[in-house]
Amino acid sequence: MNPTIILVLVVIAVVGFVWFVYNSLIVAKMRVSEAFSQIDVQLKRRTDLIPNLVETVKGYAKHEKELFEKVTEARASLVSAKGPAEKADANNQLTQGLKSIFAVAENYPDLKASKNFMELQEELSDTENKIAYSRQFYNSTVMDYNTKLTIFPNVFLARMFNLKPAEFFGATETERQAVKVSF
Repeated sequence: MNPTIILVLVVIAVVGFVWFVYNSLIVAKMRVSEAFSQIDVQLKRRTDLIPNLVETVKGYAKHEKELFEKVTEARASLVSAKGPAEKADANNQLTQGLKSIFAVAENYPDLKASKNFMELQEELSDTENKIAYSRQFYNSTVMDYNTKLTIFPNVFLARMFNLKPAEFFGATETERQAVKVSF
C-alpha cells in the first residue's frame, strides 16, 4: 500500500476520533444544561406557589409578620440566584422558611383544615418531590459529564477545547444534619 494512502487514512481516523469525542463531550455538556434548566423550572413553580401560601397563612396568623418577610426574601433570593451553588443556597433558605410556615400552621386548626391551604400544601409537596428528582437527575448528569472529561483520552481533548467540569447541586451543612424529633 502506498505510504500516502496510509497517511491519509491515519489522518482521517484521528480527525474522526477527535470529532466523535468532541461531539460526545458537547452532548454531555448540553445534557447538564438541560438538567439544570429542569431544576429551574421546578424552582420557578415553587416560587410561584409561595405567594399564594403566604397569603393564605397570613389571614390566620397576622402576628407572624417576620416569618412572612423572611420567606418573601428567600423567595426573591431564589428568583435572582445564578448558578448551581447560588441556587442551592437560596433554595435551602426558602426550604427553612417553608418549614417555619408549616410549623405556624400547626397552631391554627382552622388553617390546617382550609381547602386552599391543603391544596397549596399538596402542590408544594408535589413540587418538592419534583425538585428532589430534578436535583438527583442533574447531579447524575453532571457526574456523567465530569467523568467523560476526566477519562483517557478525553481528558486531553477536554483541555484542548477548554471544557470545564460542571458544579453539582449540593446540600448545605444544615441540610446534612440529622432531623431531631421530640414529643
